[in-house]
Amino acid sequence: MSRGWARLQAVAVSGSVAEGLMLTALPLAAVSITTDPREVSLVQVVGQSPWLLFSLFAGVLIDRARRTTVLGLAYGVQCAAAVTLAVAGFTGALSLPLLLVVAFVVTSAQVLGDGASGALVQEVVGPDRLAAANTRLILIDRGAVQFVVPPVGGLLVAWGFGAPAGLAVAAALTALALTRGIPSRPATPSGKHPLRDIAEGLRFLVGTRLLLSITMAVALGSFSASAAMAMMVLYAYEVLGLGSVGYGLLLTAMAMGWVAVSFVVHRVVERLGYSWSMRWAQVGMVVANALVAVLPPWPVAVAVVLFGSSAIVMVWNVCSQSSRQRFTPSALLGRVLTGHRALAWGLTPVGALTGGLVASWFGLRSVWVMAAVIQVGALLVAWVGLSPRAFAAAERAVAERAPA
Repeated sequence: MSRGWARLQAVAVSGSVAEGLMLTALPLAAVSITTDPREVSLVQVVGQSPWLLFSLFAGVLIDRARRTTVLGLAYGVQCAAAVTLAVAGFTGALSLPLLLVVAFVVTSAQVLGDGASGALVQEVVGPDRLAAANTRLILIDRGAVQFVVPPVGGLLVAWGFGAPAGLAVAAALTALALTRGIPSRPATPSGKHPLRDIAEGLRFLVGTRLLLSITMAVALGSFSASAAMAMMVLYAYEVLGLGSVGYGLLLTAMAMGWVAVSFVVHRVVERLGYSWSMRWAQVGMVVANALVAVLPPWPVAVAVVLFGSSAIVMVWNVCSQSSRQRFTPSALLGRVLTGHRALAWGLTPVGALTGGLVASWFGLRSVWVMAAVIQVGALLVAWVGLSPRAFAAAERAVAERAPA
């Protein structure tokens, strides 16, 4: 194992702890201020908007600056957001506008950090290890770390919302320090206008049929997932009758799904291939949303469904991220990764807002009915656009670009 890959994993652990603590504390803090679904959803709406507003420009920065520098900047910004929430929590100065600002800054840091770390994977591991490396990073980010963080965050809230934010400060500072040990290619300044650089990345993404199909499927899935997650805290409180610790345990159930499948995801992908792994993952997402919509208010049953849903999403995400890394030239990778997120995750603020409105008008369960219907659209896109033939064509394109 290379030193750079080891350091990148250590950065992921520390950074994900900080991010997990903040993302657990923010919705709980919002519910302590208001239980209006529309107002609670605003935290998700504003918090997800940087994916739409900044992703394209972040991609230019990732491709032109040293990628470890961008990663360090991300954790510096994350630390500033955590300090703000910690001070407000300890002094009793929490307000909805403040939470909106903090949520916006946390996700802005995530835009930079996820893009830079995704591009660095291609630099520190070989092409034959991309799926395994992405599985490890996703496991760290959404599995092993968040398996511990959500219930810990829920418990820390008992001592005030400044407690989890204070711990997030320490974790973000650790991640910032560790970025210095990761090797990265030097900065490659461009004489082009940033908008021309952005257009170059988008042309490649949209012009590559397989990558475009993945982006379209993720856009629809992100809309439905954002609507559901924006209302998850209210669903836990009002439908399942849980408190902050119970909400944290639901998030833990989701994280356990990531952990469990991480040990076999490479075997699943090897056995089924990328095409069928991604197609069947979309089927599973439709079923999971439908089950949450119709299940009785049994916390254990809902936790089992969330466990299975996150395991399915893990398979999809490994295939999705590895496909972009496999089929994109290194010089374009930062812009393609962040361009994908801008187009695919740009709908998440709209999804969160829609979730709040639908819950307000028709009840909380209706949000998952809507999510299941929209996920059917993602399933159709995946079934048509992610065929074995499409993957074979993408492999041929890579071979044609390779130097003789």
